Amino acid sequence: MKKRHIALAALGVLAVGAGTAAYVATPTVHEGAPGETPELGRFGDYTVGTSLLEMTLPDRVTFGALGMATGQTETGDRVLDVRLYYPAVERTGTGAVAYTHTMDPPDMEPVTLDYQGRALDGAEALAEGQFPLVIMSHGFNGWSTQFSNLAEHIASRGYVVASIDHADMKLEGTSDFVLSFSRVLASRSLDQRQVLAQILAASGEGAEGPFALIDPEQVGLIGYSMGGYGALATAGADYDYESGTFATVPGDALAPLRAVAGEDAGIDAVVAFAPWGGQPDNRVWSSETLSRITAPVLIVSGGQDDVSNHAEGVSWIFDQLTGTSRHMLVFREARHNIVGNAFAMPEDAPFRAIEFVSEPVWRQDRINGINQHFVAAFLDLHLKGDADKAAYLDVPTTDANAGTWETGFGEQLNGKFAGSDEPDHWRGFQKRWAAGLDLFSKKAGE
Repeated sequence: MKKRHIALAALGVLAVGAGTAAYVATPTVHEGAPGETPELGRFGDYTVGTSLLEMTLPDRVTFGALGMATGQTETGDRVLDVRLYYPAVERTGTGAVAYTHTMDPPDMEPVTLDYQGRALDGAEALAEGQFPLVIMSHGFNGWSTQFSNLAEHIASRGYVVASIDHADMKLEGTSDFVLSFSRVLASRSLDQRQVLAQILAASGEGAEGPFALIDPEQVGLIGYSMGGYGALATAGADYDYESGTFATVPGDALAPLRAVAGEDAGIDAVVAFAPWGGQPDNRVWSSETLSRITAPVLIVSGGQDDVSNHAEGVSWIFDQLTGTSRHMLVFREARHNIVGNAFAMPEDAPFRAIEFVSEPVWRQDRINGINQHFVAAFLDLHLKGDADKAAYLDVPTTDANAGTWETGFGEQLNGKFAGSDEPDHWRGFQKRWAAGLDLFSKKAGE
């Protein structure tokens, strides 16, 4: 069967500081101040290493197509790959890693997506330092390196990142879709919890490599779509199991989830990209269960999301999180794919592949730079206690287009970022470049 090979378009090869490997630059990666990426969307000071782990999650309940009708289940080990990103020693490892994933949905020739990373494969972790841990969780039928640009960015700013590959069942037809999705309903939060528990256990006394760098007292969780569905439960928002959404999941498969989903797994900050499960037709929470989350939350959504339903689903989740402070960043006119690498797609690529990883209105690289900016501000504020980062989230105008920045006639700013001298403009954006965005904020109790 013929494979289409999709490679990341290179705009140039730059050196990443003294002694680090070369990398392929995209429009979201710049040295110094020039360029369109907001201030905190720039790569951080740390060299990033990456390594792949295989984790065995014991005592997991699973089921097949027959089990959806009969309730029959099986118990055994669940084995998942987890990719680590971490602050590393320069000039170690085997060079910058190239990420590859093959999409092979039914009735479509396989499409291989390549993305050139910046992380050094197998690099030696720093010998000292303590950094917050961030767990990343992809959407339905996604993969662990689908958002490698965001994972590398976070790690470069002083975090250890663990991105889970949930190994969702491949889709061969409609019946497989129902079975695969039903398994995800029962497994996403459990995957997150077990991976987190194993990493924290490995980071204890005598830990080595990246595990020795982890500060177990500061844990963040980032989830996209079904990863966001899981993340909110992992942070303490139990599900409504009487919802018709769970009708295809055997009771025995839900029992392990019911036993823990109402408990906060020790999450100190949550980033939910387009979280699924708030829309009226598939609402899996109540106002009361969402109000139990006490960790601060950043939600990122497309204003025209028709998968998670921005107007009646994502916005509803945001409003119900009354137990904590939260922000909701909205890309106006965007739909569901508001996070993910900017893969270059050839003109003859199957539309199904294009639709899975691309936005119809926004450039993906522009979205990525903005996401990196706000995620960095949010995590630095809540996991590192950097109070200065609050100014990047407490924007002067909900509508970015309404911000103002007075300049003289003919004055050329050359990419200057808005700082404290521009109090009426979104902090960290260039003049005229904070556009097409809304940022809503509410405090606990509101």
